[in-house]
Amino acid sequence: MADTTYFTPKIILAIGAHADDMDVTSAGTLLRWAHEGAAVYYLQLTDSSRGSSDRNISPEQVATTRQAEQRTAAELLGAKDVFFLSNCDGCLEVTQDLKRDIVRVIRQVKPDTVIGMDPTFIYSAERGMINHPDHRAAGQATLDAVYPLARDHLTFPELLQDEQLEPHRVEHVLLANFETQNYYVDISEFMDRKLEVVLAHASQFGEPERMSDMLRGMAEGMGVKTGSRYAEGFMRIDLAF
Repeated sequence: MADTTYFTPKIILAIGAHADDMDVTSAGTLLRWAHEGAAVYYLQLTDSSRGSSDRNISPEQVATTRQAEQRTAAELLGAKDVFFLSNCDGCLEVTQDLKRDIVRVIRQVKPDTVIGMDPTFIYSAERGMINHPDHRAAGQATLDAVYPLARDHLTFPELLQDEQLEPHRVEHVLLANFETQNYYVDISEFMDRKLEVVLAHASQFGEPERMSDMLRGMAEGMGVKTGSRYAEGFMRIDLAF
């Protein structure tokens, strides 16, 4: 059984594939934790260069816009920093290079808690959606990086030898999964601010009222499970070794 006791991390690393991923799924929780004194960091694994329906804009322009939006969102949330990788949007694969790049940031930041995407969430017939392949790849690479790769000094020895990055053991992993959760965080006090953070990704949400209504509805649904007005839900893993 997962521990359902509420806790406040000291250092959080939120790892998503695209600029808005962790804000849509987790901004309320990150806002609450930042308010309670936690240090929040983001790691974005792709360049987010394909997220536009505008045929008059280049992938490079999309990437630049979305990186700026993520920085704005992080500032609104109170995050300490954002790390960007340059993997092509839509092409993310679970490779050793990707895992090494995630391990590098884990060893730099030394989070006790990592929030990421759940790679087991592939589709939802009820919601009429297929989970983006980048989300699944990001989730699997994140789990692999957390355990055992970031922990073991003989893995990616160049990180220790050349960059003096010591191994690090993550204590908690929270995975965003729209269908299945075993842990919930009451974000009632932070729902309005979550919407501000999400809507900072203006290039992605041309109908802000519709997006706000959808996010409120999702948070209300999870809140029902916890007796709160609004909540975010995750699959929580407490690492024993």
